[in-house]
Amino acid sequence: MELTVLGCSGSYGAPAGGACSGYLVRTAGATLWLDCGNGTLANLARHAVVDDLTALVITHWHPDHCADIYGLHVLLKYGLERTGFPVYAPEGLEGRLGTLVDGDWGGVFDWTAVGDGDAVTAGDCGLRFSRTVHPPPTMAVEVAGDGKRLVYTADTGADWSPEAFGAGADLVLSEATFQRDNESSGLHLSARQAGDAARAAGARRLMLTHLWPGLDPTASVVEGSEAFGREVLLAAPHQRTRI
Repeated sequence: MELTVLGCSGSYGAPAGGACSGYLVRTAGATLWLDCGNGTLANLARHAVVDDLTALVITHWHPDHCADIYGLHVLLKYGLERTGFPVYAPEGLEGRLGTLVDGDWGGVFDWTAVGDGDAVTAGDCGLRFSRTVHPPPTMAVEVAGDGKRLVYTADTGADWSPEAFGAGADLVLSEATFQRDNESSGLHLSARQAGDAARAAGARRLMLTHLWPGLDPTASVVEGSEAFGREVLLAAPHQRTRI
């Protein structure tokens, strides 16, 4: 299993790197796109052929996690003339995002609504979903394939944990929007909280992502590493990691 970061800026595009949340996960029999935040479609084209994608997973409807679905729609409809492309997303997302296409996706996407505790198969990967603590219905996702397990937290507050998927994930890809001095929102994690949660879940490795633009990433890595108990990884655009 290999993870490629397409974008990792938290909430809006950062001056350096720019793109928001998006990740490519490859196994022997699947190529999955997890979240399609603004700027990620262009980056995806540097690492994969869009027509080879197995499925898209959208964790929630905040634009920094889904805005590039509109570019994908145009590419698939008019460029590749493809229909029935699988999209897994929380219930209601098809209609909410569909307002910008007059409610008609033209059959381009095959939408499957997923909720807390649901499990699906995409290619040779098993996907499981868990509702996090974030205002719109937001689904963390576990990807299991090639004998490995990746847990992507999506956006969440500290009252949800990767433990929802059981212990021992090979990699937890965790949002770490804030740092220790700003943990009051309850809607996002600090790097410290991400480290604590991944350690409690027995994760083998932890990668921090979704940092608020302007924060010192080195400070987030130090904070997360101290909490996790060993050095954490920091997501960066176009970074590839073997899981």
